[in-house]
Amino acid sequence: MNTESVIDWDEMFEYLPGTIVELKNNPSILHRIDYYEAMMVPPIWLVGDPRPRYPGELQIISRQEVQSCELEPQQSLV
Repeated sequence: MNTESVIDWDEMFEYLPGTIVELKNNPSILHRIDYYEAMMVPPIWLVGDPRPRYPGELQIISRQEVQSCELEPQQSLV
């Protein structure tokens, strides 16, 4: 069994969909991360941008609207 993962989980959770970023070579224009495709190189896709990006090209501006789990209460069966 191969115990080495090719997926960088820390990076994947750092660049969650909805995160607001700017390109380091074009600051002040904000973009929203559409999704992170772990098996692609580069792995980060921005909304409205046809070209995927590397993490090194991006500066994270805000994670305010990012939701990584469901926050609504669950009904109890008891």
